[in-house]
Amino acid sequence: MSVVDAHHHVWDLGVRDQEWITGPELAPLRRSFLLADFETEARAAGVVASVLVQTVTVAEETPELLALAADSEVVGAVVGWTDLTSAGVADELARLRSSPGGGFLRGIRHQVQAEPDPDWLTRPEVLRGLRAVAAAGLVHDLVVLPHQLPSATRAAAAVPGLTFVLDHLGKPPIASGPREPWARHVRALAALPNTVCKLSGMVTEADRRSWTVDDLRPYADTVLDAFGPRRLMFGSDWPVSTLAARYGDVLAATRELTGSLTEPERDEVWSGTARRVYRVSA
Repeated sequence: MSVVDAHHHVWDLGVRDQEWITGPELAPLRRSFLLADFETEARAAGVVASVLVQTVTVAEETPELLALAADSEVVGAVVGWTDLTSAGVADELARLRSSPGGGFLRGIRHQVQAEPDPDWLTRPEVLRGLRAVAAAGLVHDLVVLPHQLPSATRAAAAVPGLTFVLDHLGKPPIASGPREPWARHVRALAALPNTVCKLSGMVTEADRRSWTVDDLRPYADTVLDAFGPRRLMFGSDWPVSTLAARYGDVLAATRELTGSLTEPERDEVWSGTARRVYRVSA
């Protein structure tokens, strides 16, 4: 079975600090995770292509990721960052696409989860920026917390020409167990045809020391039912996932969670959806 990893990161602390890595729980991430490290993991797991995703809201990071993609045999697409509130966002997107490796730019992501305003996504200047992303032929990755999902749904409804990709199922509280109101919000988002979801990030939202596949299953089943296999894609969230599991363990858990699907449906989750959404050709 062909595997496209639709969500992973890299960073080099010798180039730039990752200010979000704070506290003892995240301490294992306070080192460099390079593209060569990821490629070793990916090849061992049979991954044929991947989507490299931004980590910080720093303009210099995206050109760096694009240059890495241009030299990689695995990375097939990049989700970068730019200031969606800027009046010059369209010009900046054009600049990024004309930079070295710019052809790998497939999407834009903002760390909405860090925004104190739960309605940040529906601010007029942000909607203007999202329309510019759509006009550039790119997608928008949503990294939001459950209480921000209603705003994400309103934004997706307001910009129907843009594909919104929900990262990490919208970060449900797997460790503490309750599925509502997260499940209701996810279903509302999934009701819009311009939305898709990544089956990713679950092991770090669960109890990182004792999670089981059964802990993840109700949440995976919710998005499988809401989005369907053709709008769902696998993502490892490496190296953040290493806080709770090895790369191979994440793949194995996802295989178990999708085991009841038909073979064509599994092909969609493991590669088909990512190939269409991010135009990955490998």
